Amino acid sequence: MKRQLLYQALAVLCCLGLFACDKNNPGNDTPDDDGLSVVEFQETDGDVTNPERGFYYPCELSVSSPNISLSTVKSQRTQGRTLLYTQYRLDKCMSSDIPGNVLTAIQNNFDALRQGGAKCILRFCYKESDAESSKPWDAEEQWVMRHIEQVKPLLQQNEDVIMLFQAGYVGVWGEWYYTDHFIMDPSSAEDYQPRKRVLEAMLDALPVSRQVAVRTPDFKMHMYGLKLSDTLTAATAHNGSALSRIGAYNDCFGASDDDYGTFTETNSRPFWKGDTRYTFMGGETCNVSDFCKCQASLKDMEDYHWSYLNIDYNKSVLNRWRKDGCFDEITRRLGYRIVLEKVKHTPTPEAGKPYTVVLYLRNDGFSAFQNPRDARLVFVADNGEKTLFDLGSDPRTWHPGSHRIEASITLPSAKGTLYLHLADPLLADRAEYSAALANEGVWDSKTGYNKLFDIQ
Repeated sequence: MKRQLLYQALAVLCCLGLFACDKNNPGNDTPDDDGLSVVEFQETDGDVTNPERGFYYPCELSVSSPNISLSTVKSQRTQGRTLLYTQYRLDKCMSSDIPGNVLTAIQNNFDALRQGGAKCILRFCYKESDAESSKPWDAEEQWVMRHIEQVKPLLQQNEDVIMLFQAGYVGVWGEWYYTDHFIMDPSSAEDYQPRKRVLEAMLDALPVSRQVAVRTPDFKMHMYGLKLSDTLTAATAHNGSALSRIGAYNDCFGASDDDYGTFTETNSRPFWKGDTRYTFMGGETCNVSDFCKCQASLKDMEDYHWSYLNIDYNKSVLNRWRKDGCFDEITRRLGYRIVLEKVKHTPTPEAGKPYTVVLYLRNDGFSAFQNPRDARLVFVADNGEKTLFDLGSDPRTWHPGSHRIEASITLPSAKGTLYLHLADPLLADRAEYSAALANEGVWDSKTGYNKLFDIQ
């Protein structure tokens, strides 16, 4: 009790300017009932520019015009967008190989994304825009398989800047409808086999760490004979199996009572609500309706765990959200939003002795992380030497809500600064691919570290 009063008195003197305080600490370091010192943190009000989440910028590319400029990537990054949707239209090679110059352009685009600090949502299709009246809608299966085979080396080489692969190829826009060659309204298990072969070819072409998203829950359920009780769980998620790697996208979010055919069966909605807790979910809006009013949209984004959304379509829906006051909240909450509430730690550090650190985090986003991400404590001694400690917690388990994470580490020195580093394991040395906490005064854009506190 006396020690608590002493700290409170020092805090008052600090505010009055009568006592020297550490202005670099994000919060006040005070003792708690368990004997650990407490550092509290302040949440930032605005959006946080972070990888693998948020509004995306659409890039519709073709055999004739397959290139993305580095300036485009950098421009989007300055606007707080770390995602580009790259849709390649292959209408000029429905019965031939993808030309070599297009494959080269695809690699150049991956390089531009990497250099510019962004990632892509990838899709291939054969028709786009208002192409329903123009046939053929898609290529024969043998050519789809050949095209997947051609891009496989590119997908394997550029895993680091691919957020996910949308199951395109089939149908207009690659949305698995209006198809010439894959049974437009499949019903039997046999009817779904051509689509399943395409999906599994995509899964094989993609590194095992990445997901392929399908357009409706019914596709996943019918291709694999799944029931509502077969949704992913904590035990089956992120284990490298085909089912754990099949995510979701909805390109008519909030458009009608069934999102223009996205949900056609009784269990479609509850299946996706359960499954998308462990996979990517995103897409775009396409029509103004009573089902995309702010209250309904926010509830649906929470229920279906939305991570990404088109900033360019449908603008009438986006403008409604702006007018009705929920656009900024959607912007902040797409994907993950990790707020550090406080940190508890051993009050008196000693070199070579156990040192306890307890993080109290809150995820205010709609979703957890989905691709692999490292979580480490980084101790930077006064002499500049760095020591890394695995936090022992997978950020993909940090679902919306509160989390307590405790780690015991051994400090090499009793003086330095402790940071939290949420790094992309494939781009750990690139600060822009690390995740920033939604707190004031913690992010270091040069290192990608989040400052916790100074140790003296």
